[in-house]
Amino acid sequence: MIEEWWASYSRWGPYALLSLGALIALASGDAVMTRGEMYPTAVLTAAAFALQLAWSRISPGLPLRGLASGTYYWVRFALSFALTWLNPFFAVYAVVGYFDADRLLPRRAVRVGLLATAVTMAGSQSGGLPPPSGLQWIAFGALYLLNASLVILFGKLGAKELENANAKAATITELERTNARLEQALEENAGLHAQLLVQAREAGVNDERRRLAAEIHDTIAQGLAGIITQLQAATDSADPAVARDHVERAAALARHSLGEARRSVQDLGPEALEHDTLPEALKNIVATWSASTGVRAEFTVTGTVEALHDEVEATVLRIAQETLANAGRHADATRVGVTLSYMDDEVSLDVRDDGRGFDPHALPRRETARGFGLGGMRARAERIAGTVDIESEPGHGTAISARVPLVRHG
Repeated sequence: MIEEWWASYSRWGPYALLSLGALIALASGDAVMTRGEMYPTAVLTAAAFALQLAWSRISPGLPLRGLASGTYYWVRFALSFALTWLNPFFAVYAVVGYFDADRLLPRRAVRVGLLATAVTMAGSQSGGLPPPSGLQWIAFGALYLLNASLVILFGKLGAKELENANAKAATITELERTNARLEQALEENAGLHAQLLVQAREAGVNDERRRLAAEIHDTIAQGLAGIITQLQAATDSADPAVARDHVERAAALARHSLGEARRSVQDLGPEALEHDTLPEALKNIVATWSASTGVRAEFTVTGTVEALHDEVEATVLRIAQETLANAGRHADATRVGVTLSYMDDEVSLDVRDDGRGFDPHALPRRETARGFGLGGMRARAERIAGTVDIESEPGHGTAISARVPLVRHG
């Protein structure tokens, strides 16, 4: 809007001001001019109109603050100064020098052009040039100082305003760049968020697979192994009563394994913890394991028993089941000791046997990776920020110690 107005003024303003000055000069000619001054006034006015017409034709294709624009400014200044000298009312036309000095003159010449225009304006305001008396010279000097001071003041204010405008423009440009970078970052974050969702979904699926695999190994696989052992014992027994006892144990193991399988699919805790505390459940498991394997087993509890978080209790119970299953299959032990210890900030489960032992560093790759058995126990403990340590030596038994945080029941 302002640019359009300024473009319109730059094109038609000088014509309007020159015409107004000519009309006022014509009306006041007899009062302020002699007949000999009227002819040069008319010639200079016509020259000023011709200058404006020529500039209107050639200026659209010329750069601002160039040689042509500077020449136009100073020629126009000379004409307006001469016209004001002949008739002070032509200051109406001379005032145009204030408005476009910054647009037409080089930066270093702008103040010169403004101060020169102030001479013309002060001469008009003091009664015309040259001042005919000493009092008018004093008035001219005072008015020139006033005009020059106003020119300098408004020039500084204009420069300050221009500086502020440039600073605001730079700030806006920087904000636009920042907004563009922010939009780009938001788009990248949206992509990363979508990628993370996919990865989280995949991780959830994989974690659920590992959970089900571990549950199947700890429940169904061990139950099936026990069933096979009992049925084999029933087949090998010549005593019908003993064989029947083994068959009943196999049936009980089958029912228990079926229940555990259903609970695993529904992501429920172990059945042994549904009605019993962790120490009671472990005591029953140790007793059942001892009866089924014929190995002497003892269970001990130390510390103050506390109700733990369901996940912590389920982890300790599953590790105990896996440890006993391994001892029954591989240790060939005659005695097993299981100790559950409650401490200030952690719970430990220690299982020791006097079996044949093994070299922990010579375990198959499956056992040291993310498989089942010892690797599965470690994975279970690490899932709740716990650890599993194994000490064993061929011929000297095995000691397994699982430590998990003591997280109380919520």
